Amino acid sequence: MDKAFCIGNGTSRLGFDLNKLRGKGTIMGCNAIYRDFKPDVLVCVDNGIMHEAYQSGIASEIDFYGRNWTKVPAIHYEMMLYAGLNLNEVNNVKKQWDGLYENDRGNASEFVMHGSNLSGIVSIIRQDKTKNKEKINKSFSYVSWIYENDRSHNISDLGDGKDLGWACGPMSGHIAIKKYGAKEIYLIGQDLVSETNHVNNIFAGTKNYVPKEQGATPHVNWVDQWYTLMDWNPDVKFYKVNPDQGKIAEPIKEWQKYEGKNLFYIGYPRLDKRVE
Repeated sequence: MDKAFCIGNGTSRLGFDLNKLRGKGTIMGCNAIYRDFKPDVLVCVDNGIMHEAYQSGIASEIDFYGRNWTKVPAIHYEMMLYAGLNLNEVNNVKKQWDGLYENDRGNASEFVMHGSNLSGIVSIIRQDKTKNKEKINKSFSYVSWIYENDRSHNISDLGDGKDLGWACGPMSGHIAIKKYGAKEIYLIGQDLVSETNHVNNIFAGTKNYVPKEQGATPHVNWVDQWYTLMDWNPDVKFYKVNPDQGKIAEPIKEWQKYEGKNLFYIGYPRLDKRVE
């Protein structure tokens, strides 16, 4: 299919029935979208949400792309996680720290790990506990044992051998073009700006997301990365889908040179007509 719908989690997608898109193109979902909607492809780039999503089992149902999602043989598990600690030290750190998120190993022969190893946590604990309590509470280890029927992929394995380091939304667009051959990219819920002074994300305040009260996220990286994607792919048409009014509906000034060439702004009614 030549269409790809890159679904972000900005508030502008609330009220739009994503099921309308099924069978009309490749649905690229970002991060925690899997909690309430199953896309065709899920892209995650932050440690916590990557492992949360993978451990939900979603990667046995659809293609899953993760950042630095390197599968390691099980024989290296203790070396990587324990990093030379003896059993007493391991048990001690587990009593004082609950930041290890790990799924059931089962018969898995591979795993993926991100975050701190236990040796690093021990180093913090050995220091002033009062001073370093907050640091300990913000340190996490994530281990995902690879399920059977696994459909997970490392973003770096797209063919060019590297990860651009982009945010999830633009990265989903890059994957849609490079891996799925998309010639039309629809940005849905890729709001970039916030209508308020607070973070614009429908999952704010939930696990692995920032609090609802946090200030709006600077949008410069998102803007620059989508700009780069438009520049690299002049033969691909980009449609930013907006509500009818508000800050989110305002054209992005940095993208002006592409308007009417390979960038177009449309509202949800027009999107409905394009996917009928």
